[in-house]
Amino acid sequence: MCNLPAIVELKKKYKAYLFIDEAHSIGAMGETGRGVSEHFGVDTTDIDIMMGTFSKSFGACGGYIASSKDIIAHLKRESHAHTYASPMSPPVARQIIASMSLIRDSEDGKRRLRQLADNVTYFRNELRKRGYIIYGDSHSPVIPVILFTLANICAFAKECLNRGLATVIVAFPATTMLGARARFCVSASHTREHIDRVLTILEELDPMINLKMSANRPGSAVLDFWRHFFTRPKVPTRAVDDDS
Repeated sequence: MCNLPAIVELKKKYKAYLFIDEAHSIGAMGETGRGVSEHFGVDTTDIDIMMGTFSKSFGACGGYIASSKDIIAHLKRESHAHTYASPMSPPVARQIIASMSLIRDSEDGKRRLRQLADNVTYFRNELRKRGYIIYGDSHSPVIPVILFTLANICAFAKECLNRGLATVIVAFPATTMLGARARFCVSASHTREHIDRVLTILEELDPMINLKMSANRPGSAVLDFWRHFFTRPKVPTRAVDDDS
């Protein structure tokens, strides 16, 4: 997650425009689910264009762009995606409005936001403690676990599915060549038992795929490799005759 207050300062200093994508933060972060701007306490008037999706927190489809009247009018006039798009169906629009109202205005929505934060903290802490390499901000409900290679993610996805766990895997060219990862998206509906089950499956797969690559874990695959490399017995060298 970006350091939004610092970026806003740079924007004001250099008179730039600021565009943020809140696909993974809207409805999930901030006291009332308003996203990364609320999380950091940034005034939305300092953000020129805000974009997000309705397919995650709101359980619908489509997305949005929020900006000034002039920018929205320009996008409507010039964007091919808008010109040739079909309008959003009424049931989908109603679903989005209902989800927004639930998250923003109800006690159940506030409870879900607190539960989501608790689930994210617990899952991230357990992964890190067990020796997995994870990316992303500590408050983000999207948690990438680094698997490194294409072979690893194929084996990981197959073995997880065999154990009843559906996973999202991402690899090159969407990542760097050795940046392949599994992406876990935590929900407020997940229970502690759900999360513990995922952790158990990862523990089962670690001996097969070497998932725990963090050097912070004693006995990790990284440490084992370098320990073997530096402590392997020296190969005796053949004596060389003086006449050779």
